[in-house]
Amino acid sequence: MGETIRVLVLGTGQMGSGIARLLLEKEGLQLVGAYGKRAERAGMDLGLAIGLDRKLGIKISKRLDQVIEQTQPHVAIQATCSKLTDAVDDLSVVIGHGVSAISIAEEMVYPVHRSPEIASKLHQLALAHGVSVIGTGINPGFVFDLLIIVLTGVCSDIQTIYGKRVNDLSPYGPTVLSSQGVGLSPEAFRRGLKEGSVVGHLGFAESIHMIGNTLGWEIDRIEERREPIISSVRRGTPFIIVEPGQVAGCLHTAKAYRGNRAVITLVHPQQVQPQLEGVKTGDTIEITGTPDISITGIPEIPGGMGTIALAVNMIPLVLGALPGLHTMVDLPVPAAMLSDARDRVHRRYTGIQS
Repeated sequence: MGETIRVLVLGTGQMGSGIARLLLEKEGLQLVGAYGKRAERAGMDLGLAIGLDRKLGIKISKRLDQVIEQTQPHVAIQATCSKLTDAVDDLSVVIGHGVSAISIAEEMVYPVHRSPEIASKLHQLALAHGVSVIGTGINPGFVFDLLIIVLTGVCSDIQTIYGKRVNDLSPYGPTVLSSQGVGLSPEAFRRGLKEGSVVGHLGFAESIHMIGNTLGWEIDRIEERREPIISSVRRGTPFIIVEPGQVAGCLHTAKAYRGNRAVITLVHPQQVQPQLEGVKTGDTIEITGTPDISITGIPEIPGGMGTIALAVNMIPLVLGALPGLHTMVDLPVPAAMLSDARDRVHRRYTGIQS
């Protein structure tokens, strides 16, 4: 692809804004448009909306079909939602206009688990229009699935897989904080669990089934537990203040079973400013097998920065892929985009300079 890659961003929240800012830094990529659902931002200059001190001459549109027709992007990055049912309509519009798509919706990482019907619809639509689609993100999309799967490549046998990710929620916006119950009383947290407003980590099932399918494991059931992390100190982010006795985050655990044996255990305590109570962030993966593998990284791979980078770094891989709906295990491994994105579309698949 010799021409500059034209990119449309869906969403101007914390993640969408970060993706837009990173796109502006990359050679061979051109940020051509932005779509947002908030009526008060319609017509606003994107530069001001994403925290720049200058205008970009790109106005935020609330008409997705219209902005696609006006900007003619090669690829769109969706950063508007977490759930598959919320993502599918906008993705269908993007794909239907012959535009490839990258979504950071957690349930898009392995959509066939949540809804085989929606996954099939997106796949068939992408085939019909000759474009490719993928869901990605730091987790799910990397730490609890792709990274684990890559590490199993040096094993001749695997008995169990354990992953733990201790992370800081401070970089995230109100939607994510609310889904973790941040700022609630313990009683309100438990009510939120019952009502569905507090969900903890989205993506355990997607990660587990991606791992299981890749390894050839039939997962019989998944058991999940969510517990409030109660703060004993005052914590704050630009979006919320957590007083002592309130919920600072959610300890969410998932166990996947084959028969009566737990084969995958994933533990994810998420909270704002964990360092204020002496908690270090980090990522740990332990594989029991031949050989055993144990890897720990401290601090955590930053969730916000990691998701933003993955969304942008996947652009050459998605544009070079065969048409259809893909997962992170289907395409070449992502790598930092340090060279011209236009050259990488060809080079990452063939090893040959275009």
